Amino acid sequence: MKKTLAAPAAIPGPYSIQRHTRASRAGFAVAIVLVVFAAAMPWWANAGWMQEFNQIACYFIFASMWNLLAGYGGMVSVGQQAFLGFGGYMLVVMGNFLGFNPFLAVPAAAVLTALISIPVSKIAFRLQGGYFAIGTWVIAEVFRLTFANISAIGGGSGTSLTALRGIERATRQSVTFWMTLAAVVATIAVTYWFLRSKQGLALLAIRDSEVAAESQGIDVKSTKLFVYIVAALGAGLAGALYFLGNLRISPDAAFSVNWTAFAIFLVIIGGLGTIEGPILGAVIFWVLNRFFSDYGTWYLVGLGIMAILITTLFKQGLWGYVQSTFGLRLFPVQRRLEIEPAGSPARPAAPPRPAKEAS
Repeated sequence: MKKTLAAPAAIPGPYSIQRHTRASRAGFAVAIVLVVFAAAMPWWANAGWMQEFNQIACYFIFASMWNLLAGYGGMVSVGQQAFLGFGGYMLVVMGNFLGFNPFLAVPAAAVLTALISIPVSKIAFRLQGGYFAIGTWVIAEVFRLTFANISAIGGGSGTSLTALRGIERATRQSVTFWMTLAAVVATIAVTYWFLRSKQGLALLAIRDSEVAAESQGIDVKSTKLFVYIVAALGAGLAGALYFLGNLRISPDAAFSVNWTAFAIFLVIIGGLGTIEGPILGAVIFWVLNRFFSDYGTWYLVGLGIMAILITTLFKQGLWGYVQSTFGLRLFPVQRRLEIEPAGSPARPAAPPRPAKEAS
């Protein structure tokens, strides 16, 4: 028996394909105001405020890169601190021993970190799932032990960034602040641009199912490698900026697993797999760190309890809950079909599709 399948019904009224929302347009305007306001901080804020911003911003950059790798790519790593520490040490090596301007050494350190991630990926990508997570942690420990045994850079006790000695303190703090602010803006912009691209859509498909993605013609290996390199570059940038402001580096501080633990905290409470999640997580983390960090180990216990409660009550994180409940998206990456109000000029109708016959 044969039956005729009717062509899909036409969408009534004028319509348009949109990516931006009212919230995203308003958020973009507010973001511009906040960036301009923040850029003027060296002229009105004290050094302590700028130092705090530098630290929280580095945590945010690192968390955003971890979110890109795990939240969007499905590659849960517990060893991204390997690249953060490597970026910090490359800054010190280029500044102290190779005569680089320490500010110019920051992007160079990030690029070197991206390059070292390529051979590292050859080892990490041999592992899957939980083995990948533990394997990256082991790789980070190898990095830590390697740098701890190099006496020229201080060994296990670390060393100071002496390349900044000839630069005035006010100049150093201001330039470091502006570079960190620019890195935050670039992190958000690059992540947003990437997720709106075809490669971003491919990454989401790989996260859901590598086999299905490959069956649709997606180059799984190249896409995963590209994201891994980008995440390493961002981690190296965060490390270089952090130790540029901190002035001293040691293996235990640079390659500590606490970096990844805090990054996971920021992403989980904010919202895994969202651009807004690490931003909200960084703000919450800054508030908690400012008012409760003096409580020592109890502060860390409190962070753990808070993470457990939020993941129990809001499985998608705080921003994930807001997004699913109110449909609020400051960084929309998907396309939406919007019906335009009555009276809008009609768009030319698409030619009707020929009816198909099916048995």
